[in-house]
Amino acid sequence: MKFMMLMIPAAYQGGKTPPDFRPDRKAMEAMGRFNEEMNKALKIESLNGLHPQAKGARVSFAKGKPTVIDGPFIESKEVLGGYWLVEAPSKEEVVKWAQRCPANEGDTIEIRQIFGPEDFS
Repeated sequence: MKFMMLMIPAAYQGGKTPPDFRPDRKAMEAMGRFNEEMNKALKIESLNGLHPQAKGARVSFAKGKPTVIDGPFIESKEVLGGYWLVEAPSKEEVVKWAQRCPANEGDTIEIRQIFGPEDFS
């Protein structure tokens, strides 16, 4: 089974993160060690951190017309800061690894299973 682990960092909430924000080097080293350990137990297919929303854009669709809004997006309640795409035997196994993450106070990791071909047969 494949899962997305979505990092929702406290530092990105409220649209106040400066566009030149960079995570702390020591925190990134700890996260790198965590990723190496998790990859030994689960298969990490992809992982990345995301720049603050001030550098992003949103394309929304209404009445057949796309509208583009440049960041930051003040109405956002939760902003993604990164993700892991992992293959694991169960959601419970992914939850166990998420609980070991060297996250900061107030961070959240959301875990979502990815639809596979077996879901449509």
